Amino acid sequence: MDARTDTSASGASRPDRRARRRQETIEEILDLSVEVMTEHGVNGLTLAEVARRLGVQTPSLYRYFPSLAAVYDALFERGMRAHLQVQRQAMAAAGEPGLPALIAGLHASGRWALENQALAQLMFWRPVPSFEPSTAAMEPSEEMVALQKHAIEDAVEAGQLGRPALDDGAYIAAVLIKGVMTQAMANEPHLPWGEGRFSPTFTRLMQLLPALYPTQP
Repeated sequence: MDARTDTSASGASRPDRRARRRQETIEEILDLSVEVMTEHGVNGLTLAEVARRLGVQTPSLYRYFPSLAAVYDALFERGMRAHLQVQRQAMAAAGEPGLPALIAGLHASGRWALENQALAQLMFWRPVPSFEPSTAAMEPSEEMVALQKHAIEDAVEAGQLGRPALDDGAYIAAVLIKGVMTQAMANEPHLPWGEGRFSPTFTRLMQLLPALYPTQP
């Protein structure tokens, strides 16, 4: 290899290293942001505190995020993508489409929320009234809704639910899981999913769906 080729290869690798280091710093900022939200509440996140934990001055963070809202947006998208992956995997592993897959996915959702409470609060409640997620950050959330609606369609096709479930069955299921998550996080935040007074009720609550949407003879 001649000197020109070697210099070219070295020059090509430097941007890659810089890009990798930049992404690593972004991930560290987001990790520290979750840490701060866990300790001080979602609305207690500040760039100054993140910078202090990162060991830099606050203006240095603007090289990676233009505002606190941008940090919230990145956290929202990161949480939604992780949550979607967990739910999709649980539904695929259920072994049967329709209601069994939907119930398995929602159990996984509740479990993930209790294990990631700061992110779950940002994603599913409105602890920061001024924050609105961007279109890009909302994409995995829309995929999640589509996944659940597809499970409802499978349940209707399999005769597990009546056709009216196609109208609002997914929304009823969302209300049920979010209600249980809210009670569990408000009253038993240190207990894992499946323990305590609230999260164990979810399986029974899902029996309401066949009662609300009976199949026709």
